[in-house]
This record gives sequence, structure tokens and C-alpha cells, in this order.
Amino acid sequence: MDIKSNVPSFNKEAWDRQVQSGKNPWTVPVSPELIARARTGDWSVVLTENKPVPHEWFPPMDGLAILGLACGGGQQGPIFAAAGANVTIFDNSPAQLARDREVAEREGLNIRTVEGDMRDLSIFANESFDFIFHPVSNLFIHEIRPVWKEAFRVLRRGGTMLAGFMNPLFYIFGYEDMDNGNLIVKHKIPYSDIEVYGMEQLKKEDRPAEFGHSLNDQLAGQLDAGFALIGLYEDHHTGLKISEHIETYLATRAVKS
Repeated sequence: MDIKSNVPSFNKEAWDRQVQSGKNPWTVPVSPELIARARTGDWSVVLTENKPVPHEWFPPMDGLAILGLACGGGQQGPIFAAAGANVTIFDNSPAQLARDREVAEREGLNIRTVEGDMRDLSIFANESFDFIFHPVSNLFIHEIRPVWKEAFRVLRRGGTMLAGFMNPLFYIFGYEDMDNGNLIVKHKIPYSDIEVYGMEQLKKEDRPAEFGHSLNDQLAGQLDAGFALIGLYEDHHTGLKISEHIETYLATRAVKS
């Protein structure tokens, strides 16, 4: 069996452990204060690490059918629900989905959670959603063109998809070197943690497997799926030397016209 076929189950378990440890900031649910503000229309979310998504990238929230694609963790989904949207959160990690249910129960929000692989949205009918929010998460799957095709299928005509992802340049450098403030080119793109470290080493370090995808797959992949790209911005990593030289995240706004 191709080792890559084990990626979803490997990363599911890895993310469940991330939730249990409580050390990963993307597993920490939003506060009651942020939910209260969202109920008054005062809210913001991120697709990447630092920059808030421009408000003009969102349609009115009231009654909007939103799919949070690979978006568990009790963060963006509850904000959207508090702002008036009908929210479905789809994620590979049961523990991350439990975070969304935790906030929903705490705040009296209606959030549907569905477990699954982001490449396969067959549980949803064609044109089920008005809006898709896909924060930085496709680095945890080894192929992403199926993600764009499935997102296009389940989005209604005229709908919007917002996506955040890594600039592939991030992965050409050795991560341990970057951690020490050095930028040394070591890897090729597409990049695979599995090829560089192996699953046993990743498990020993207790972290999910990451993959650096080409801009051809990230951007042209959306276009080839049928989307029209109408917006883009960049963002930076906090505390890494590479961010002194280049932005390391991309965020896109695409429509199904």
C-alpha cells in the first residue's frame, strides 16, 4: 500500500493529540467575549496567521450557508454562527470538531460538525453551500486538486470560497535551520515531511505530516476546478527569520460564476 494513503489517518491522530496537549494555538476555542461581540456584528477572523480577512470579502452573514472546510478548532465557525450564519464545520480530527461543539454548547449556537477527508465531500449534495471558508490546512494532505474540485461542486453558483495556504518557498528551507535563524535551501517542491523525516520520526516528535504544494496546484488548481480568482493577499509567520525576507502565507478569494 502507498504510504501516502495513510496520511489522513496519521494526521487525524496527530491533530487529536495536538488538541489533548493544549499547546497548539489553533486548537484553542474562542472566548465568550469574542462570541458576544460577533453577535453585535463586531467580528473578524483569519485565514492565515496574522492578517484579518477583509470584511468586504464576506457577504452578509445572516442566513448564509457556510462550509468551514478543514476548519475545526472552535475558532472561525463559532464566530460565523454568532454573526448569524448557518455553519457546517468539516474536519478530519474528531477532537478539533469537539472544540466547535464545545463552543456551540457553551454559547447556545447551532453548528453542524462532520468528520472527513477534505478531498472527499461526497456527504454533501451539489451546490449545498453559499460560502466556503478554508483556512491554512491543505498542507496536511498530500494532494490538493481534489479539494478544489470538491469545493467547487458543493458551492452554489455565485458563491465564494476563501482559502489560506502556505507559500511553497517556505518548504525549500530546512525547518530546524530556520528555527535557529538560518535559511539554508535543502528541499524541493512539492515537499513532503514523510519523504524527509518518515512517519516514525514525525510520530516521535508528535506532529502532523506537512506537505508543500506548488503554486500551480494552489492557484491554477482553483482555476482548473472552475473558480475565478478575484482577490489575494499575503501574510507572514511570526518569529521566523524567513519572514524578514518574504511573506510565507497566501490567502485567495474565488467565486463560482
